[in-house]
Amino acid sequence: MRPVTDIEYADTPAGPLAYLRSGEGEPLLLINGVAGHVGMWGDEFIARLAERFDVVAYDHRGIGKSVRADEPFTMPDLAVDAAAVLDHLGWESAHVLGFSMGGTIAQELVLTSPDRVRTLTLGDTWPGPGETWGPGVIALAEATQGGDLETVVRKTFAANVSADFAARPGAFEHFMKAAGTFQVPGPVVLMQMQASAVHDALDRLSGLDKKTLVIHGTADEIIVRSAGERLSVLIPGAQLELLDGVGHMFFWEQPHRAAELVIKHALG
Repeated sequence: MRPVTDIEYADTPAGPLAYLRSGEGEPLLLINGVAGHVGMWGDEFIARLAERFDVVAYDHRGIGKSVRADEPFTMPDLAVDAAAVLDHLGWESAHVLGFSMGGTIAQELVLTSPDRVRTLTLGDTWPGPGETWGPGVIALAEATQGGDLETVVRKTFAANVSADFAARPGAFEHFMKAAGTFQVPGPVVLMQMQASAVHDALDRLSGLDKKTLVIHGTADEIIVRSAGERLSVLIPGAQLELLDGVGHMFFWEQPHRAAELVIKHALG
C-alpha cells in the first residue's frame, strides 16, 4: 500500500492547492467542509480508506498550505477547484466524498460534470435553502473572531462533535493536535460560510443519476438532521444512513464505521 506522502501541490486555475495522498485502489477524492484541512480527516479514517482506495484529501484555497484566498468565491468556484485537482492527478473520474460545505461542492461537481464522479457520498450536508442550520453554527462563527488557539479549537470541537464524545478523556487533546497542524485564517472561514449560505441545488438534484449515499449524525448541531433527510429524498435512489447520537464530524467520532459505509457504498 502506498504510504501517506508529504504535502504535494495540484496546479489549478486558482493557484496551487495542497493535498495528501495515500493508499492504492480506485480513486477517492475527499472534499472537506468549512475550516477543514487535510489533517482534520483523522488518521484512523484515512488509514481504513487507504486499504481499499487511492485516497486524496486536499485543502481549499486559503486553507493550510494552499494558495491564499483574498477575494470571495462561490460553490461553483470551489467545484472547479475540485475538478482541477482531478485533472492534476490524471483522474478522469473518482469516487467522491463531500462533507458539510464539501458536500455542497460535491453536488456542484456532479451536477456540472457528472462523468467525473463514479459514486457520491454526502456527509452532514444540505441541498439548498430551507431548514439547515443548527445552534453550532453560532459557535463556529464566534470561533473565527479570534482568541488564543486552544479557545478557538475548543469552541470548534464542541460544535462539531456530540456531547458524549466531547466528554471522553483525551478526545479534545487528540482533536487539538490535529486541528493545530495547519493554518485556518478567520477571514477565509467567513468567506466559506458566506458562500455556503447561498448554496442552492434544490431544483437540479431530481435529475441526478448517480449512486449516492447520504450520511448524517442525529446529534449534528451544525447541519440539522432534517436537512440530510431532505437531501436524500431529492436525489433519486439515494440511500440514507443516520448515525444515532453522532455529531457533525461523523468520521471523527466513528472513523471505522464511517469508512466501512464509504467502502461498501463505492465498492460493494
